[in-house]
Amino acid sequence: MGMLKEFKEFAMRGNVVDMAVGIIIGAAFGKIVSSFVNDVIMPPIGLLLGNVDFSHLAITLKEKTAAAEAVTIKYGIFINTVLDFTIVAFAIFMVIKQMNRLKKKEEAAVVEPTTKECPKCFTAIPIKAMRCPNCTSEL
Repeated sequence: MGMLKEFKEFAMRGNVVDMAVGIIIGAAFGKIVSSFVNDVIMPPIGLLLGNVDFSHLAITLKEKTAAAEAVTIKYGIFINTVLDFTIVAFAIFMVIKQMNRLKKKEEAAVVEPTTKECPKCFTAIPIKAMRCPNCTSEL
């Protein structure tokens, strides 16, 4: 029973749950980006390059025969995949950049001082002190 309890604690820890949510969201985001690249970005690029459909670009190494399928290098699909990766990487970069910017603002919050300096002897004293404990001057 101890091992089951330990596994439950591990699985329910915040980092593990956050990671699982991130993976699921990332997979869904990847599908959206793939559709965006294949259905929105690639058709205009193909049109600009003379009605080229990148997904059909391939080099045939061996023609199809009755006994075997054709052997091809599908570099057009590779181009689409590289574009998918580039867009996902850029989107993640922008999200992380914004998160870091917000985190820096939180860190830069002003911390209230707890001490002040005596104007006569320059000793650090509590902020609420009315008299310096070192030189006994009134503040």
